[in-house]
Amino acid sequence: MNFELTEERQMLQDSLRRYLAGASGDVWAGLADLGVIGALFPEEKGGYGGAGFDLAVVFEELGRADLDVPLIDNALLPGLLMTAAGQDVEPLIAGGQKIAVAHGETAARYDLNWVETRADGDLLTGEKCVVVGGEAADVLIVSARHSGTADVQDGIGLWLVERDAPGLRLQGYEIAQGGRAAEVSLTDTPGTPLMTEGYAAIVQAMAAATLAEMAQTLGAMDVAVAMTQEYLTTRKQFGRPIGSFQALSHRLVDVMVAVEQARSMVILAAAHLEAEEPVRGRHISAAKNLIGRSGRLVAEECIQMHGGIGMTEEYALGRYAKRIVMADHRFGDTDHHLEQFIALGAA
Repeated sequence: MNFELTEERQMLQDSLRRYLAGASGDVWAGLADLGVIGALFPEEKGGYGGAGFDLAVVFEELGRADLDVPLIDNALLPGLLMTAAGQDVEPLIAGGQKIAVAHGETAARYDLNWVETRADGDLLTGEKCVVVGGEAADVLIVSARHSGTADVQDGIGLWLVERDAPGLRLQGYEIAQGGRAAEVSLTDTPGTPLMTEGYAAIVQAMAAATLAEMAQTLGAMDVAVAMTQEYLTTRKQFGRPIGSFQALSHRLVDVMVAVEQARSMVILAAAHLEAEEPVRGRHISAAKNLIGRSGRLVAEECIQMHGGIGMTEEYALGRYAKRIVMADHRFGDTDHHLEQFIALGAA
């Protein structure tokens, strides 16, 4: 099987890597001008990509860059939910609109079907947690239950809530991996109906977001290992580069193997993103479980091989390691996805 990028994806990767190498601050408009946001969506929805490998290319490059860009949370996830509802996402693709998804709740852990927020007609009441990019969003997509108990899949609707809607409160804070999130409180907050039954769309969008997070983590792992390899060849002790010592060279090979295993699993997950459930879910969960374990190994070993300098604020490795470790807690950790893999296999 040929795993080389197509000519179009290679061009996208090259242009994105060049742009991110010199970018700083808010790069949202620049990404839109490059057409990066359009690469996340299929042609019939106003984009020019949308396949699993398109997402993998974009987010691996974002993972390589030391920038806080909530493209998953303010573009990919909301855009997929909007398109599933038949809504126009051209303003989002053009970079003129930011949307955040308020779905997760404290008691839900990683279960997508757990929604306690209630809808009384189009008035929403409840609490949502860790809404990444929520403060900067123009509008929120909020999941709420119009029927059923908190744990059933049916009865979960989606509403659009304006940033200045009455009864909406956001409490923003910094998150460990960089960027900001918000806790969202709704009290009889008016919303515009988007979908009456949104669970299937949420599952599909979250699968794409999980793939994007894995590709982003792979990019960060790649950079962390490259930094470590360079450090081992330049740092000297007893008149020799420390990378020449067998114990360290073996540890470096271990993390290189871990990165290549992670890369293979991202490719596998990307190839099955358009598959039906439970096939898609099993491949996504298998990949997320392995990348969580491999990422922890890479982060810990790279810091260990650097020594104290790896944890200093001035040195980028510490930030990459933090991103890699915290990525395991987004869209389901290793334990959750192991359970999902077993359950989907039984199904």
